[in-house]
Amino acid sequence: MDSYQTPLSSRYASKEMSKLFSSGTRFGTWRKLWLNLAIAEKELGLAISDKAIEQMKANLDLDEAQMKVAAEEEKKRRHDVMAHVHTFGTVAPEAAGIIHLGATSCYVTDNADLIFLREGLDILLPKLAVVISRFSSFAEKYRDLPTLGFTHFQPAQLTTVGKRATLWIQELLWDLRNLERARNDLGFRGVKGTTGTQASFLTLFNGDHDKVEALDKRVTELFGFPYAYPVTGQTYSRKIDADVLGPLSSFGATVHKIATDIRLLANLKEIEEPFEKDQIGSSAMAYKRNPMRCERACSLARHLMAIYQNTLMTSSVQWLERTLDDSANRRVTIPEAFLTADILLTTLQNISEGLVVYPKVIARRISQELPFMATENVIMAIVKSGGDRQECHEKIRVLSHQAGSVVKEQGGENDLIDRIRKDQYFEPIWKQLDDLLDPNTFVGRAPEQVDGFVRDWVKPALEKYQEQLKDVKQAELSV
Repeated sequence: MDSYQTPLSSRYASKEMSKLFSSGTRFGTWRKLWLNLAIAEKELGLAISDKAIEQMKANLDLDEAQMKVAAEEEKKRRHDVMAHVHTFGTVAPEAAGIIHLGATSCYVTDNADLIFLREGLDILLPKLAVVISRFSSFAEKYRDLPTLGFTHFQPAQLTTVGKRATLWIQELLWDLRNLERARNDLGFRGVKGTTGTQASFLTLFNGDHDKVEALDKRVTELFGFPYAYPVTGQTYSRKIDADVLGPLSSFGATVHKIATDIRLLANLKEIEEPFEKDQIGSSAMAYKRNPMRCERACSLARHLMAIYQNTLMTSSVQWLERTLDDSANRRVTIPEAFLTADILLTTLQNISEGLVVYPKVIARRISQELPFMATENVIMAIVKSGGDRQECHEKIRVLSHQAGSVVKEQGGENDLIDRIRKDQYFEPIWKQLDDLLDPNTFVGRAPEQVDGFVRDWVKPALEKYQEQLKDVKQAELSV
């Protein structure tokens, strides 16, 4: 298995995310870092030949033979960076003597990690925009379909299927905002030397502080970062990792909430995730339709949430200018966080594109609970027809308890409305009962909230991703 990847990438993650965290990409990025360092040093007056630069440019990608040479060198030298310095020199001999000039290992390892953090977020953000777009279409489609609301997972006032989906979308929009912020806040370690003092570069440039500052700025510019961190130790602060993995972990919490809601609704048979024609839910119980996509999402989301704690611990134990006990941990933690988020986005897109809604099941559950909820409307209607509020309240109380007994003790249907229709006291409003029980009159402004939310919040947030949204294909999942 690739030493810079985790088992997650081998099967489920996208090709682009797996490639980003592959050894080939890592070591190729190191070579780009050495190249740009040499270019900047040459521009500022160091004696580096054009041929050296040309040979470096021509050999940025490692083939299988070079990977093998590097592996053998690392076995011998027990130092991955120096193994690759040597390997690069074999294919760029004119540059062999100036590769890594003035730098420390963290020049390539840390700057490469910052590049990967940025590019990883660039992969995730458009995918998150797609998921938001899909759920928004779902919310608009079912903007006015009444459904029973739940608080404490007990029946509550009505909402709509679309309005409930906006609760999911709002959290996804916050995740989009947080990941965009993390991406835009990223800086570069730049050219800082062994303990962050730039002493080696000051020696190279004969004590010229301006040239050292120019070198740091130029290398940062060559990699397209807006700025370099003004001060570092040997490494960039591991708090930066926490700043990026924190929003990823928070996204994991969003996914877990959405997938759990869908699992609960699937149990109620109101909404289901996609279920293939030949899919098998259980090896024993052939009738089952298990929500395996949402279960997978919850499982991986918990993992993504847990990873964040790892970054905090690593950040907290970095001694003085640096200690190496972060390295092995980060080689697992950072790729796993991005690979897991990538898998979750593919899974969530697949779910959002195939959600199945069962309006008749939803209507039946409403009919079981709505009579109790409509009692206040019944009381108001009686008062408007000349009745006494307190007297009506008492009659409703008695009839409601009788109907509740039928439901809870006899397992029957809620017959409160039938009891009202048979009680002469309520004859003045019998003809109004159907209107008083119309579910659409119990959803408040839910449909209008969906419309306003999508118009004022979703569409502006997705505007910058319109090109990516045009070309997205439906997400397919591996088993």
